[in-house]
Order: sequence, then structure tokens, then C-alpha cells
Amino acid sequence: MELRHLRHFIAVAEELNFRRAAERIHIDQSPLSRTIKDLEDQLGVSLFVRMPRKLRLTPAGVRLLKEAHKLFLRLERTRRVVRATDARYRAPLRIGIADGLAQPKLSECFAGWRALAPETPLELSEMSADELATALRREEVDAGISFGLPEDEVIAQEQAWNYPLMAMLPFGHELASLKKVALADLLAFPLISCKADRQPGLLQQMSTIVQRCGPAPTIVGEASSLPGYVTRIAAGMGVGLADAGHAATLHRTDVVAVPLQEDERIITWVLHKHQRFGLPEDLQRFLTHAKKLH
Repeated sequence: MELRHLRHFIAVAEELNFRRAAERIHIDQSPLSRTIKDLEDQLGVSLFVRMPRKLRLTPAGVRLLKEAHKLFLRLERTRRVVRATDARYRAPLRIGIADGLAQPKLSECFAGWRALAPETPLELSEMSADELATALRREEVDAGISFGLPEDEVIAQEQAWNYPLMAMLPFGHELASLKKVALADLLAFPLISCKADRQPGLLQQMSTIVQRCGPAPTIVGEASSLPGYVTRIAAGMGVGLADAGHAATLHRTDVVAVPLQEDERIITWVLHKHQRFGLPEDLQRFLTHAKKLH
């Protein structure tokens, strides 16, 4: 049995489709099918139930998928430990960034880390919230920065910093000339929201704040990204809410950011996988550094 057998098996087991799995690992479908058949012959078991246009894992396949993930995780840990013993090499700290975060404090966090620990480089990856959760569980990243993920017993979420919540208004809106806007007054207008599958943590935080204000607002659209959110507001399709960090990154004349009368805040979280025997030193130092920006 070779590692390629297991890599190919994982792709098919997760996609449950030979065509999609072949596209994912960039090989033709025929050699992929032969590799899976070879693996089944070596193990003496069937790993998939093959139905018309559909695959299903057998109990043996489910167990192999679990064990294969464990094996590759151990291999990655071994690789990193061995390379870390070489004084010429320092493994990077791998950080996943979700929710399209682009706050000034995020840049401040990374710049501060480079000054604090120049010997440990950063490797940044942008991803969706779901992708971040998966990457943390599989230890494909060491830590994550996000507005928050759904509760998960495997993943720890610690508050890093927060920003005041602000009203986002199209230029010329009747509230745009005020120094501060009451949240109830803002929510009297149609509101642009964000999609639950793209920014679940942000949506949860904003929903909690909005629910405290009273009757549910009228939602007239959902955006998948900050540019899409701002575009809808600038077009006059509705009003919005954003943390002051992201509001500060906007340099547009067609959108106005106004502070709220209420001191409502949006929290940015730093995340990591729970470790039975404690966190690696560099990761613990990074978490401590990030939380100092609070």
C-alpha cells in the first residue's frame, strides 16, 4: 500500500464521486478507479457501494477514511518536528483568515508578530468559515482569525479584539448627516444582511444585537462579501451595519459610516484546535500576542 492509494481514496470518499475526485487531485478518472480497485484488492474488502450515479462508503470505507486522516495528520506532525530540529529551518505559523477580514487590527497583529518573533514566519491563507473549521480540525492551519464559528468541541475560540458597530448608509440618506444614529432608527429602514454560509459568526453577532433592539427588521438582501455588501448599500438598496475596523478601510464617497448611539461591538476571535498535551510554544505566544490587541 502506498500513500497515493490513501490520498486518492480520501478524495473519492469525501466527494463520493469519481469525476469530482479526479478533478480535485488532477488525474484522469480511469487511473483513479484503478487505484481504488487496487486498494480494495490489497485490503480484501469493498470500500464503496457502487450504485448508478452514486457512491456510498461501506463500514470498512468509513473506518479507513477515519484512519487515513489520522495517518496523514501523524505524518504532517512528524515532518514538522523533524524539520524544526534543523537550525536552518523554522516551520511557519500557519494562520487561516475567514470572513473576508481586512481590519487594521488584523494587520497590526501580524506586523506585531513579525517584530516579536522574526524567527517564526507567518503563512497566511484566506478561506471560508467552513474551510477554516475543517483546516483547524485537520491541523492544516495552526490558528484562525474569524468573526466566530458555530460551537465545536474540537475548536477553541478566544476573543482577540473588538470594534464598535457602525451604521452604513448610502450618501444622501436622511440619517447620514447625524453625528450618531440610534439603532432603532436605523432598523426602521430595509436592512442588508450577510449570508449564513459565508459569515456565520458575523451574522450571529449582528442578529443578537438586532434582536435586543425590538421587532425584527425588514431584510432586503444578503451579501456574500464586504464588496457586495457595500455595493448594495451604495446603490440605495438598503442600510447596513459594519464594525468600525472595516468601515475605516472604505474610502468611498457614496457610502457614509455613522457611529451608533449604543455601544455595541463586534468581536474578532482567534481560534485553535484543542490539544491534549498543551499548545506548541509558538502558537501559545501568538495567541497571547493577538489577545493583547483587545
